[in-house]
Amino acid sequence: MTTETPAVDTAMHTWLSRVIKIERDEVAGVLLSFGYFLCVLCAYYIIRPVRDEVGVAVGKEMLQTLFIVVFFVMLAAVPLFGWVVSTFPKRQIVPVVYGFFISHLLVFWALFQAGMHGRVISGCFFVWASVFNLFVISLFWILLSDLYRTDQAKRLYGFIAAGGSAGALLGPIITQSLVKVIGANTLLLVSAAFLVLAAFMALKLRRLFAGVAGHQGEEKPVGDGILAGAQKVWQSPYLFKIAMVVLLANLVSTYFYLEQTRIVGEAGMDRETRVQLFARLDLTVSVLTILAQLFVTGRVMTHFGLGAAAGALPAWATLGLIALWLSPTLWVIASVMAIERAIAFSLTSPALKVLFTGVEPEAKYKAQNFIDTVVYRAGDAGSGYVFKGLASAFGLSGAAVALAALPAAAAWFWLSLGVAREAEVKAKSAKPAT
Repeated sequence: MTTETPAVDTAMHTWLSRVIKIERDEVAGVLLSFGYFLCVLCAYYIIRPVRDEVGVAVGKEMLQTLFIVVFFVMLAAVPLFGWVVSTFPKRQIVPVVYGFFISHLLVFWALFQAGMHGRVISGCFFVWASVFNLFVISLFWILLSDLYRTDQAKRLYGFIAAGGSAGALLGPIITQSLVKVIGANTLLLVSAAFLVLAAFMALKLRRLFAGVAGHQGEEKPVGDGILAGAQKVWQSPYLFKIAMVVLLANLVSTYFYLEQTRIVGEAGMDRETRVQLFARLDLTVSVLTILAQLFVTGRVMTHFGLGAAAGALPAWATLGLIALWLSPTLWVIASVMAIERAIAFSLTSPALKVLFTGVEPEAKYKAQNFIDTVVYRAGDAGSGYVFKGLASAFGLSGAAVALAALPAAAAWFWLSLGVAREAEVKAKSAKPAT
């Protein structure tokens, strides 16, 4: 990684070598990346149950409207992010963006402390949280794709992603432990503290890689146009296929989320109980994900290729749609979503992030962010209306709509395998993907 990296304790390298294939000079960077992602996901998962409870409180119909609002907010936020990337040196991008979101956490804390829990403020918080989580996570992966090579990413991303899962595990534990002690409002301040720590680790990680071959000029702003990300996705067949995979994935996944919201809403739980339920689900997902990331992800991507990792999630989604058609109950939807999210975090998401390691810097910072935010939320925004429209047009029952989603899952699976094969070919030829 760099000859200036301090010597790492032999015992740590030996221990990590039992879990992943790692070189001695990669240990410091991997541990920093692990800790950085832990803080980012912990910051989000502390407030995720609060966001999900808001979604249940406002109801499924308003929730669909909020997803539309989130999409348009994303459309406005991406050019702003493009301006940040084009204006500030790379080392300043993470602190600037994270500082922006930290200030908002403080504002919402003050509003909630003042007793402002109405539909408007709650809806604003849901929209903000839905934008927040995508940007902070996307920026993490953008930074890593700028630092790690494709061969390193395939070996190391699984373990690094486990850091996020550890954060996703710690976040719900903090929420369950403190929500009835300090209240849901003060959890926002705890989240802000973890985000501050994440920004600090990002700066340390950038300095660790300073001077490494292939990272020269990293202090310079990236690109010129604030809309370059959208343009590159449209112009590049490779990036466009990735965008379609993400769009279809969220079209199907959001259907599951909306069904979960409806079923939980009909269960007659109070606010605190709903928060605890969502926190327990997050906790279950985190345990499953960590086990898979430590012992499965790297081995699958190294021995079976990116296609196996990328195709695992649409394959499970297909089974989940059939299960929901047969039995649309709370425990079915909870089980489907828990396993779906575990597969997404442990296999499919790391595989998709590897796809960006071979593209040029502007595509890493702008096209990847555009896909991770606008395209991602386009799937969210369209899901409810697409499947509701199908139900209305053809008189389908709620369970039958699950079957109507099967073609989208099949297209998602086919595209995932195709773009993964293309990435493997590009990596072997050692030429940048464009």
